[in-house]
Amino acid sequence: MPRHYGLDWLRIGAFAILILYHIGMVFVPWGFHVQLASLPWVAIPMLASNPWRLMLLFVVSGYATRALAVRHPSILSFVRGRSIRLLVPLAFGIAVLVPPQIWAELVSKYGYPGSYWTFWTRDWLSFRRIGGVVPTPAWNHLWFVGYLWAYTMAIALMLAVGHPWARAAQRLFDRIFGGWGGVILPVGWLMLVDIHWFPGESETHGLIDDGLAHLLYFPALLFGFGMAGSERVLDSFRRGWIVAGIIALLSYGVAAGLELRWPGLAGAPAGLGNIFAGARAVQGWMAVVALIGIAERFWNRDHVWRRTLTEAVFPFYLIHQTIIILVALALQGAGWPLAFDALILIIATVAGCWLFYLVGRRVRWLRPLIGLRPGDGSKRAI
Repeated sequence: MPRHYGLDWLRIGAFAILILYHIGMVFVPWGFHVQLASLPWVAIPMLASNPWRLMLLFVVSGYATRALAVRHPSILSFVRGRSIRLLVPLAFGIAVLVPPQIWAELVSKYGYPGSYWTFWTRDWLSFRRIGGVVPTPAWNHLWFVGYLWAYTMAIALMLAVGHPWARAAQRLFDRIFGGWGGVILPVGWLMLVDIHWFPGESETHGLIDDGLAHLLYFPALLFGFGMAGSERVLDSFRRGWIVAGIIALLSYGVAAGLELRWPGLAGAPAGLGNIFAGARAVQGWMAVVALIGIAERFWNRDHVWRRTLTEAVFPFYLIHQTIIILVALALQGAGWPLAFDALILIIATVAGCWLFYLVGRRVRWLRPLIGLRPGDGSKRAI
């Protein structure tokens, strides 16, 4: 199948927004590993991307999963290749990248007295809650990688068992989700999940006890997988992006208005929680439709930097939260203006991510650990 440059750019942009979102978590009253402030107004811009940022990543990942599957000569080859590319960085992340986050949280919130070396060698693999509150070990933001691997294995099983019906399944997907079906039906599904089945609940990111997330993100990945073979669905998004974008903005206005009036919906009249959840469901999927349509319409072209940025986004994702948390810990108590803190966080995170990627891609044995293909990294990626 041909490469879709527009979705490459969309994936790059989605990860960039995710990094900025996690920087925002340092200042928002939603709870984070290390925080510099708890400003209710920061929740308003955060809500602009909160309902769709992960949904979009799973849809785009589903598209990429299909593109990768057709390149492999067999299902076994596909399973082996995806396991190496996902599980090796996941293991490296749990062993090396995530522990500093937990240590910083313990120091910041609970007065943990030990050094990082003490924590890493004594407490990290203790399989207990340090101080009764922080579990170890953990995967923190790398839950996305673990879920993506699990969903990919489920798709591989479906491909192995359902191969004789693959074309019929694609035709059914086109029939159901072509036209307005791909716009309206997922919104109905999201409302069922958020309002009827899991009202007021949050994702756990614990894999085995996270029904809410699985009902949101596995269907999103399956949708992206089917969309990769459906010109009809892509064309409907290309034609409907303006309407979808307007609806997404209006829905965001409803959610933001409720958040402004009742931060965290504390003290809100009965029933407004369902309105808030419904607005987020509409905003979330309509934003996905609009962004895919924009990518189809305007971004489906190559650029000299696309290859480098496409390769860099996974290493960026692996390291970005560790940088954010450690820099935030260093900034605690400095007494600087919060705007200056935010600027330092942005600059340090971007610089640290680039350094992590550029060093890792040139060291042969590091490449698999940060999610890159084997090689010597001597060739320029642009």
